[in-house]
Amino acid sequence: MATDAGWRIVPGDLADPHIIALLQTHVATATADMPRESCHALDVGGLQKPELTFWAVWEGDSLLGVGALKDLGDGEGEVKSMHVAAAARGRGVGSAIVAHILATARARGYRRLYLETGGIPYFAPARALYAAHGFVECAAYRGYVPDPNSVFMTLELRV
Repeated sequence: MATDAGWRIVPGDLADPHIIALLQTHVATATADMPRESCHALDVGGLQKPELTFWAVWEGDSLLGVGALKDLGDGEGEVKSMHVAAAARGRGVGSAIVAHILATARARGYRRLYLETGGIPYFAPARALYAAHGFVECAAYRGYVPDPNSVFMTLELRV
């Protein structure tokens, strides 16, 4: 899928070295200031599950960001592994990924999405991005436990 900005949002190749490096950065930054047990970022292995759909955003040969959608069953999904390359931040890449995930979830007939993100200041831009797309804070869901380092969010989808 091409965006208005000319980016391509395509299924991500988890063997691509650019994607592997960005996911390694994703996990490293997510765990830098939090205990590992509070970090739920998925690495390459964690994304290789049949219930996960993974996308990458490209501008030419430059990888701008990644994101995934996990099928939770019962008409619900979870946003996973959202990360925008540092050089691409502030350009709307994160918003494009979220919009793509929302469109996919609606097309699949999901009625609700969830996500978990960090509660520390580093994750404030992510929380603002999700709120701008209509996500609101909620209680821990589907096996997560309350954690002061996590913020849980949900969005009811109108299909």
